[in-house]
Amino acid sequence: MTRRLLFVDDEPAIRITLKTILVNHGFEVTTAATVAEGLQKITSQKFDVLISDLNIGNPGDGLTVVSAMRRTQPEAVTMILTGYPAFETALEAIRQQVDDYIVKPANILSLVSAIESRLSSPPGPRQFPPPKRVAMVLQENIARIEELWLNEVAAKRGLAQLPLSREQRIEYLHSILGDVIRAAQTYSGEELSAPGETSSSRIFRRNIERYTPGIMLAEFCVLRRVIAQVVQENLLAVNLSYVVPDLARVNESLDVQAEAALAELSQRLGDDTALIR
Repeated sequence: MTRRLLFVDDEPAIRITLKTILVNHGFEVTTAATVAEGLQKITSQKFDVLISDLNIGNPGDGLTVVSAMRRTQPEAVTMILTGYPAFETALEAIRQQVDDYIVKPANILSLVSAIESRLSSPPGPRQFPPPKRVAMVLQENIARIEELWLNEVAAKRGLAQLPLSREQRIEYLHSILGDVIRAAQTYSGEELSAPGETSSSRIFRRNIERYTPGIMLAEFCVLRRVIAQVVQENLLAVNLSYVVPDLARVNESLDVQAEAALAELSQRLGDDTALIR
């Protein structure tokens, strides 16, 4: 009986070497070099096994391939290949029903044995929680966003020197996130309006003399990266059919808020210039 295996990895040498070895062990192997190519293979062909590198171009995006296989071919065995055995995302992948993970450099006999073992005792019916929209993922991971945000802010000299307490920074973050989450919950395509008076506006106004346009934009760029990372960490739970438009709404909200803050800063700087004259 032919056992069809999809192997997704962005390193050509590994794709060639592992494919040859697995073919010699009786597998019919199809390879893919990118997430997009892997998704195309999954939707057009039938597989018994998926082995995907955890990091295909970007950290953790192998979970996108796993998620697609789980929902398209739930009876297939799914395995993650990672160079970081203690990497948090790899452990989270296992908790999210990835069948196993293999540490690079893979011991071939152990790898083949693990695949054979999984195939010999196929999983029963899989119970998947309903996929989540990005707004729900962000709402459920506010503590994680806070952690990443504060760490990045502390590492950036200009942001770290702003005279804000930890409590003020968190209050500021929550007010921005509130608008972001509301925007991500707006699916009708209506245009987002600039935010009104919020705690973030008041905190910003109290400390406006220490802001520059560069520092302000850096602050929004940090939050944009943090949100993207949190979504990436939770890709197995995200509804992939909506992730692109949802993230577009998130980014649109951040842009609207950044434009409003820059306009306020520009007005204040103009007023200060007038006073000097």
